[in-house]
Amino acid sequence: MFRGSIPALVTAFRDEAFDEDAYRALVEWQISEGSHGLVPCGTTGESATLAADEHYRIIEVCVEQAAGRVPVIAGCGSNDTQVAIQNMWAAKESGADAALVVLPYYNRPNQAGLIAHFTKLASACDLPIVLYNVPGRTVTDILPETLGEIAKLPTIVGIKDASGNLARVSAHRLLCGEDFCQLSGNDDMALGFNAMGGVGCISVTANVAPRLCAEFQNAMLSGDWQVALALNDKLYPLHAALFSDASPGPTKYALSRIRPDFPTGLRLPMTWPSEASRKAVDAALAHAGLI
Repeated sequence: MFRGSIPALVTAFRDEAFDEDAYRALVEWQISEGSHGLVPCGTTGESATLAADEHYRIIEVCVEQAAGRVPVIAGCGSNDTQVAIQNMWAAKESGADAALVVLPYYNRPNQAGLIAHFTKLASACDLPIVLYNVPGRTVTDILPETLGEIAKLPTIVGIKDASGNLARVSAHRLLCGEDFCQLSGNDDMALGFNAMGGVGCISVTANVAPRLCAEFQNAMLSGDWQVALALNDKLYPLHAALFSDASPGPTKYALSRIRPDFPTGLRLPMTWPSEASRKAVDAALAHAGLI
């Protein structure tokens, strides 16, 4: 269903307001460069700072601009089950292909709570769901056995796994089935993730290097691991540099070097990356041949 390089899109802010024209241009560039899908309103899109009407409009714009050429997996997660349901319905009405739903953060539900949360979402809205497991942000971690139970629900179609535990890929294949869509949530682990059975990456780096990331994923999907390894070596410093300061600050700085016309505003509490981070990004962009 979903595969390849799927950028978790940054949100275009100019003077603290959503810049629709710039965002449409970003979506168009991503598609022309070969990205296989799009994620609006994820963590990299600063979703935590968006008002509900902004959140829904950004998804609408992404879907409209993509125009069916690539799937759109809309960020819909919340630590409030009812809000997540509202987000899913808004995404469905906008024409999104699926919802990306992060585990409830801050509340820290136990495994039974996770099952109850996703069961409620699946019963309330039939939009396909890709779970997002990122314990470094949510503190909560979904265990493979719990995911195996949730994956029995017909609309739970995959996972974005940013647990950092590559062994989970094999565990999920055994518990959820080989057709369960496994997408890496860590660019720097995408090579190993796909080798173990993953089919793509919801990527931060693809914001900046969409063509290289798409070529990297295409190589793995076609079984050309030598080409994939070479591309991974080319991209690896960029993966690291984009997290050398609080994300998405370094990513927006990198975009300013690649696409000077793109507005690089950040919403508090996010701020412009440090000088050391900017130097790391510059070096990584040069290593990748992007500047």
